[in-house]
Amino acid sequence: MTNEALIPIVGVVTDIRRDTPDVKTFRVVTLDGKKCFEHKPGQCAMLSIPGVGEALFSITSSPTNKDYLEFSIKKCGCVTTWLHEMEVGQQVTIRGPYGNGFPVTTELKGKDLLFIAGGIGLAPLRSVINYVRDNRADYGKVDILYGSRSKDDLVHFNEIVSEWVNEPGFNIHLTIDREQEGWDGHVGFVPSYVEELNFDPQKTVLMCGPPVMIKFTLASLMKLGFSRNQVYTTMELKMKCAIGKCGRCNIGSKYVCKDGPVFRFDQLDELPPEY
Repeated sequence: MTNEALIPIVGVVTDIRRDTPDVKTFRVVTLDGKKCFEHKPGQCAMLSIPGVGEALFSITSSPTNKDYLEFSIKKCGCVTTWLHEMEVGQQVTIRGPYGNGFPVTTELKGKDLLFIAGGIGLAPLRSVINYVRDNRADYGKVDILYGSRSKDDLVHFNEIVSEWVNEPGFNIHLTIDREQEGWDGHVGFVPSYVEELNFDPQKTVLMCGPPVMIKFTLASLMKLGFSRNQVYTTMELKMKCAIGKCGRCNIGSKYVCKDGPVFRFDQLDELPPEY
């Protein structure tokens, strides 16, 4: 992290699209129309509305996109409500990037990958998925298992069905929690679908979603023979100031904002049990 990452810059929202009833994706550039800063897949940035507050969000766009940053944001609080009420052309302040990101150029390179996401958990993984698509020769086969409450709650659904499903070497597995009119795909929860698909335990896993989903999905992966050092997750929800000053994300010897937010599960085993 450089000193510049601590200083907010003014950004302009150039595009807003509604992904689900409570998720919108915002495209942000600088006042002169350039990308705000470079980042790694899995890193985060702080968005602020002066007079309202600031909040930390995963950068949803891939680092290979050199024109703008995107953020897929679920409406769930004061700052996110204000963001959802914004219009194209309005300004926000932005600082970052923060965190360590996924190890796309080291541990993940050359591996077969399994992405597992639940709900808005697809947002931080989308950055990695599109990075892999743009560097396809560096990675093996890719499976993406994504589940949500309903078809209407599947984030980036249009991109999934129009682009990802057509990517060579990609297998897409979608599921929703309950039967829905007009849905002819899989119905069921993510952890049980993982076991049903019986994935090869040699794959490297990147997972993000609600804590209860992560808990039971990890158990399902262990049943299939995966080890905890094969599974990565991101924990940006525990971050507040993003610079290691407020202490909200401190646990044991770690600060999520400085040592994470991306961790392997064997690294999490070293933290106190309350984490």
